[in-house]
Formats: sequence, C-alpha cells, structure tokens
Amino acid sequence: MNPLHALVDAIEHFDRLDGVASAISTVVGKAVRPRAVRNTLSGTSLGHPLHPVLTDFPIGAWTMATLLDAVGGPVSEPAADILVAAGIATAVPTAAAGLNDWSDTQGKSRRVGLVHAVANGTALCLFSSSAVARACGNRPAGKVLGLAGFGVLMFGGFLGGHLVFGNAVNVNKTAARTGPRQWTPVLAESELADGALRKVDAGKVSVLLYRSGSGIQALDSVCSHMGGPLDEGTIADGCVTCPWHGSTFRLDDGHIVRGPATTPQPSYEARTNEGQIEVRRRA
Repeated sequence: MNPLHALVDAIEHFDRLDGVASAISTVVGKAVRPRAVRNTLSGTSLGHPLHPVLTDFPIGAWTMATLLDAVGGPVSEPAADILVAAGIATAVPTAAAGLNDWSDTQGKSRRVGLVHAVANGTALCLFSSSAVARACGNRPAGKVLGLAGFGVLMFGGFLGGHLVFGNAVNVNKTAARTGPRQWTPVLAESELADGALRKVDAGKVSVLLYRSGSGIQALDSVCSHMGGPLDEGTIADGCVTCPWHGSTFRLDDGHIVRGPATTPQPSYEARTNEGQIEVRRRA
C-alpha cells in the first residue's frame, strides 16, 4: 500500500479520536445553527460548497511565498511578506467554512477531517510565527518557519483531497440519480392520504410524494447534501427538512431554503391518472 494511503487508513480506523471529535463537533454545530450562518458558511446561495473555493486563497498565497523565499532573492522579500500575511488573513474564513462542513461528518470521515483541521491549523500557526519573525527582522527564521508551514499545509491538503475524492464528503448525492422522463405510475392515488409522506420507486430512483389537498408534490427522496432520507423528514410551510443535518427544500421545486445543502433537490412533476399517481422528471 502507498505509504500515504496507509497513513490515511490508520487515521480512519483510529477511533480514539472520536471523543474529542464529537465534543468539538457539538460546539461547532451550535455555533453554525443560525440559518444565516449556516447558509453562508455552507455556500448555499453560492450553489457550491464554500470551503473548497476559499482554500485556493491561503494555499496559493503561502505556496507563492514559499517559492519567493526559496528562489526570489532580496528583491522579492516584500512580496513574500505580503503573501504570508494574505494567507493568514484568508485562512480564518476558510477554516470557519471547513469546520461547518466537518461538523456534519461521521466515522472515518470525521477522524480524517479532524486531523486535516489540526494540520491546517498547525500550518496557520507556523506561518503566523513566520510573519512575526519577518516583522522582527529575523528573516532566516521566518523562511524556515514558512517552509515548515508549507510542508504541513501540503499534508493537510492531501487529507482534504482524500475526504472529497476518497470519501465523497459534501458532494452532490443526487448527481447520478436520474428518474424517468415519461409519466410513470408509482402509487395508487387512494394510498396517499392528505398530509402524508410516502417513498416510492420511480424507475431506478426513489421519490418522495407529499399530498396537500388535491395537489401532489414529488422530490428525490435522497438529500443532495449527505444522502439523508427525506421521507423521514418533517413538513412545514411547504418545505421538507432532512432529519440528518437540517437541509430544507421547497416541495414544489426543490429550491434550498436552509443549508447545509448547496445543490437543489431534484423535483418531479406529479399527476393522477385513472386512479394512479404518476411522476416524471422535470425538463
């Protein structure tokens, strides 16, 4: 096994991290509970998770600062100092968005995410110390601290990549779920009471049905955020709320009302025909 992969595998199975991870996650969860905070840090209105967008700023700034320290010479020292400071400034909101996303994870992803956060936090401390050393005129120490910070940052970045591409954390869980284009019978009309939720099969996907009076609304039953069961969610004000992390979607079109989801829920047209409820994917 590749040594890095072996290390990640060891982290994933190191369950002694669970206690501290659970305690930190509880604190973070309370901090991001307000709707405006949750939507902002999740990237809900952006339509894309915010954390991976922000990571480009500190990683880019610190990478270029390290490069200038290594080969730029005296003429590049002011630019390197500015880049170190820019990385520090942008690392703070990046960390906040990352903690928001991490608070929704469980098991091995939570363990890897905790080590990822510790690595990036260590890199921030090292670059902050580097900035202080530079400001005090001790440039050699500043360069050494910056180089150490860059090394830790690369390890943290590797773990972040593993979370997304290895564990599929915070990716759209409905991306590969494609319902029927043609009207497809899914349930007898008499089996869906007013105000009731039902999970039914429509082709290769499962769909959530909700009846309000004579109207029937249909959404994909798997939450786009982390794959939660929307059929076990709660209904209020024309919306369904996922029981796992609280993502809230409008029943009529799947629009996100509250994060952490960043991808709207796939919605379906629904009708009754000869005593059967039929659905089809919206064009």
